[in-house]
Amino acid sequence: MLRQIEGSRAVAEAVALARPEVICAYPISPQTHIVEGLGELVKGGALAPCEFINVESEFAAMSVAIGASAAGARAYTATASQGLLFMAEAVYNASGLGLPIVMTVANRAIGAPINIWNDHSDSMSQRDCGWIQLFAAHNQEALDLHLQAFRLGEELSLPVMVCMDGFILTHAVEQVDMPMQAEVDAFLPRYEPRQLLDPAEPVSIGAMVGPEAFMEVRYLAHAKQTLALERIPQIASEFLERFGRTTGGLVRGYHLDDAETVVVALGSVLGTLRETVEELRRDGMRIGVLGITSFRPFPLAAVREALQGAKRVVVLEKSFSVGLGGVVSTDVRLALSGLHLHGYTVVAGLGGRAITRVSLARMLHEAVADKLMPLTFLDLDQRLVERQLMREAQMRRSGPVAENLLRDIGTVASKVH
Repeated sequence: MLRQIEGSRAVAEAVALARPEVICAYPISPQTHIVEGLGELVKGGALAPCEFINVESEFAAMSVAIGASAAGARAYTATASQGLLFMAEAVYNASGLGLPIVMTVANRAIGAPINIWNDHSDSMSQRDCGWIQLFAAHNQEALDLHLQAFRLGEELSLPVMVCMDGFILTHAVEQVDMPMQAEVDAFLPRYEPRQLLDPAEPVSIGAMVGPEAFMEVRYLAHAKQTLALERIPQIASEFLERFGRTTGGLVRGYHLDDAETVVVALGSVLGTLRETVEELRRDGMRIGVLGITSFRPFPLAAVREALQGAKRVVVLEKSFSVGLGGVVSTDVRLALSGLHLHGYTVVAGLGGRAITRVSLARMLHEAVADKLMPLTFLDLDQRLVERQLMREAQMRRSGPVAENLLRDIGTVASKVH
């Protein structure tokens, strides 16, 4: 059924259609509308039986989800930014225990300084935690990925993050096709846990493991992620057959057949990239786009196959590794090992800065001419940076960086000397 609906509400209703039995809720922008929506559905009786638990922190949210999942319940939670960091210990525990919790990450920048707007630094910070990470390009995909995530996680007994861009998607009102309950029930079977705390058959879950078996435990987690590389496209294919929509999968290409230059990205920026590429192709530029849906497990073979015909690859990132550069581009380079391509990393949109078609077009013109720096920060105000570096070189007590920059651009009042 077609609905004009906010992204967060669409996700809340999709999660409800998956029939979770325990929802652990702690609000943090821009995730809050999701758990508020689920709370309304539980309170109104539309989602039952389900226990909606208001917890005292994000760490408690994941801890409760772990307990619920280990007890045999289909468990769900959501978070963002510092909230994901606060629950990090429990996030690792969930994957280490092999519990199929589904969690929405409404992607938001990590401070300091405090920033509530979108980039991918939160989920990227947990890329090695053992969770599957799926990135939505638009709200229909965000809705669909949650249904696929429950199916995938429960088949493999692995937790799954569905990452959707905060505010850009969570607060955007778009048309989505909301499935009916009977359709979801046919696609997503009743949860049958692979491990279960049962008083009739006592077991220990999460006991101490020493050097004699810890490596094997970790390897098996890796092996299950490898299995996910097979199941993700298979589940997406089945979803297409049942619902008539192509969402999910490992990667999705756009104008790749003749592309000499390919831009690789994750999330909602793919829409802006496709529009920009259409304009550039009308001018005769052979450019394509590769969207990565599955960031973990990373689809090395699929990325290599999609990009091997290109002359140059531009990885557009909404996060970066301080002191090194690209996060996603490091994985892309591994996928392209041995291929002689020009490779560029472009960091963009940090802290919610707009990524415009004008800036993308200018950057891509430079890339096609092979004049782009290997590591580029899109629309970086270099004069502002140089002014701060000069300030620090001239005086020891140069003051807090963020406040200095705000004074320089006139956002806050300058200090009176």
